[in-house]
Amino acid sequence: MDHIIRSPKDIGHVLRQARKAGGLSQADLAAKAGLWQRTVSTLETGAADARLETLFDLLAALDLELQVVPRSRTDPDSFADLF
Repeated sequence: MDHIIRSPKDIGHVLRQARKAGGLSQADLAAKAGLWQRTVSTLETGAADARLETLFDLLAALDLELQVVPRSRTDPDSFADLF
């Protein structure tokens, strides 16, 4: 599962997909990551103020990792979609 993530909303979408693919409820994932269910919900909706440590706790609980690569090239018309 490879995804391009360029915003908090994008990472929230990926977290939700991974959680559902694993058959986990938000409460299940929260327990596995040592977080509150509300925290999982907030991150899945694209909260921009999430702590990195919290994000890494969720990624670990979902058996995912973060990989940083150079930004892919896009055409000028799609650049506006980033904002």
